[in-house]
Amino acid sequence: MTSIEFPAVDPPDPTARREAAARHERLTKPAGSLGRLEELGVWIAACQGKCPPRPFTRARVVVFAGDHGVARGGVSAYPPEVTGQMVANFMTGGAAINVLSGVAGATVRVVDMAVDAETPDQVSKFKVRRSSGSIDREDALTEDEARRAVAAGMAVADEEVDGGADLLIAGDMGIGNTTPAAVIVAALTGEEPVAVVGRGTGIDDSAWMRKTAAIRDALRRARKVSGDPLALLRTAGGADLAAMAGFLAQAAIRRTPVVLDGLVVGAAAMVAEDLAPGARHWWVAGHRSVEPAHSFVLGHLGLTPVVDLGMRLGEGSGAAVALPLLTMAARILTDMATFGDAGVSERSEDTASTPS
Repeated sequence: MTSIEFPAVDPPDPTARREAAARHERLTKPAGSLGRLEELGVWIAACQGKCPPRPFTRARVVVFAGDHGVARGGVSAYPPEVTGQMVANFMTGGAAINVLSGVAGATVRVVDMAVDAETPDQVSKFKVRRSSGSIDREDALTEDEARRAVAAGMAVADEEVDGGADLLIAGDMGIGNTTPAAVIVAALTGEEPVAVVGRGTGIDDSAWMRKTAAIRDALRRARKVSGDPLALLRTAGGADLAAMAGFLAQAAIRRTPVVLDGLVVGAAAMVAEDLAPGARHWWVAGHRSVEPAHSFVLGHLGLTPVVDLGMRLGEGSGAAVALPLLTMAARILTDMATFGDAGVSERSEDTASTPS
């Protein structure tokens, strides 16, 4: 299966990165005293190619929704029809991601890729099918559907960047979606099913065993195509995961920073990095999910999460929680006075070099 071709990913601007690091040395604080906030500010400046960076004015959350046939096998604590119901909840502003995004200063868009229900035209224009196949015994998508889904994610990224978005967050909604996500993570890391299976929506022991068996069966098929990103999405992913992969890869091509969410987005990000090597340099991990497979995602991509609050909701919620910290990191470089501006004495070199 031939992969979709992406152009080479340009890295964030090294000159702006150096300028931001140097500016931190001149701000009215001991060097390094703001810890990770300093690192994040330097990353933002590099992504924007500008020091000091611009404060974010149009952060955008895009929730990719889709059902998964494997959910019919009892791998989730919730019935599959919840996916379509939650799409309606997003659209009326009643979901957690709506609340968190409102506080963080972001707006929310929902994209139906494979919801097993009728949804309004405004969210379903990229819809590939109703529910992906049950990956424990069949492919999630056809080859054509996989290509269309990746292309849809790319188109959504282009629409958002062209519309003025200066930071993107991918979110997910789909009952059973941590099962294909865990399969993808295991296929790309070599981990066994028992290492990647989690409790998802809060399943009991019986459902956990069914989920483990489904991941085991799907992984047998997925490992055969793990070297082909598009084939992996077709075999063991789904239209929502494929669209997220295209979205994340294209955001990097468009030089737009992304805050990653948890396991499902992370699995898509692993595939996106294979589709467009170097894309990960345009991403920061918003949080660490309690889903076991997410730690393998972070290790594989070499990303350190901004927060760790024991979250496992999805929707982009963990990334939205991290967004205010990114805003602070940018504003420190933009608004904080230098020693020269404020007339504050800098650290004495004699004192700095003399042991106390």
